[in-house]
Amino acid sequence: MSETVIVAVENGAMRVTLNRPERLNALTAEMLDALRVAFARAASEAEVRAVLLCARGRAFCAGQDLGEAQAAYDLGAHVERHYTPLVLAMRDLPKPVVARVHGVAAGAGANLALACDIVVAGRSASFVEAFSRIGLLPDTAGTWMLPRLVGHARAMGLALLATPMTAEQAYAWGAIWSVADDDALETRCDELVAALAAAPTKALGATKRAMAQGWNNDLAAQLDVERDAQRALGTTHDFVEGVEAFTAKRPPAFRGD
Repeated sequence: MSETVIVAVENGAMRVTLNRPERLNALTAEMLDALRVAFARAASEAEVRAVLLCARGRAFCAGQDLGEAQAAYDLGAHVERHYTPLVLAMRDLPKPVVARVHGVAAGAGANLALACDIVVAGRSASFVEAFSRIGLLPDTAGTWMLPRLVGHARAMGLALLATPMTAEQAYAWGAIWSVADDDALETRCDELVAALAAAPTKALGATKRAMAQGWNNDLAAQLDVERDAQRALGTTHDFVEGVEAFTAKRPPAFRGD
């Protein structure tokens, strides 16, 4: 694994840390490949039941390393090779992904954070769709996510003007789950990821998948999705355990299967 991305697994939680603080964690091909490997590992290892994406230094991520991007003769090929499979791996992972955002999350860094299932930002954090400043459009699924998260009008303003979205704005506009005081951010996220790692993993994965399908389905089709998912979940250990714990008025001990 690349030293620019640190991966550690403990108590069911995988912590994936961007580790290029001297460059504000600007993304290189090496880092993007390492992130994809980390999410592939999270998908394949039953021990991993939740993922935390975070970063070292004073910023979450400044986006693509422009020095490397200038050397790429075909930016489309760079996106297709590195960013597209990463975003799809995050979306398709049948386990929850939490982003812990501090400082600036810019360009692809902002959209990488917003691609996570739950985003918690420090009060001083900001999200910047900086692409128009260098003659590009939002990638890393930015043009797909932003209108769905904040609405068309706000998405257009953020993208065309490259105006920073503060953590408080992101929360008020529905782009992120919550805001925490900077000095409480790490603890808040650790507690959140621990709770998710102890939750019924298959149910969380099915919820994530059904929510994604709901964007494209009509009501009847989505009701079918819910039916099929409930049928499958009704055969799991964690469903039986959840019902028994509820009946016995005790905390459930979910295993993730």
